[in-house]
Amino acid sequence: MANIFLIMFTAILTENFIFSRFYGCCPFLGVSDKPSTALGMGMAVTFVMTVSSAATWAVYHLVLVPAKMEVLKTIAFILVIATLVQFIEMFLRKFIPVLYSSLGIYLPLITTNCAVLGSALVNIEKGYSFIESVVFGFSAAIGFTMAIVVFAGVRARLTFSDPPKSFRGFPLLLIAAGLVAMAFSGFSGMKF
Repeated sequence: MANIFLIMFTAILTENFIFSRFYGCCPFLGVSDKPSTALGMGMAVTFVMTVSSAATWAVYHLVLVPAKMEVLKTIAFILVIATLVQFIEMFLRKFIPVLYSSLGIYLPLITTNCAVLGSALVNIEKGYSFIESVVFGFSAAIGFTMAIVVFAGVRARLTFSDPPKSFRGFPLLLIAAGLVAMAFSGFSGMKF
């Protein structure tokens, strides 16, 4: 049980996919303009990462390893993730059209979001069991969601700032993202 909590803490804070691994920066910068949109994107990524961690673990250990085709893991994982994202897109379009329209182009981009693929590959690389893989995928997604929502709050505060002309827009976002990443790096010094 302690190992599960260690995996969760590590995935959420110390090895946050956005701030320490730099996975998923495109939706991080693109969807974090409003906290509600950021939370919606985070929830969609959380669902996809959790389910894809379970599905990719099963595909790897039950299909690829017995067939001695482990080298195809990246292609197989991309296919599994693409299928899951299509299901989520159809669900959101039918049942939550407001969130579907606010996520815009970033919803299909979950398919190529390196955070989702990265979590599946990290699970295999670290040799996690099925439960550990699901916990890691969920925790990494919670860390992603926390990062994107926190940054949406920072971006909301930036609307009240008056930076020099050369820093307005994207340069200011990158500086703010760097400062938030530095704050999260403080968790990396924690040892268990």
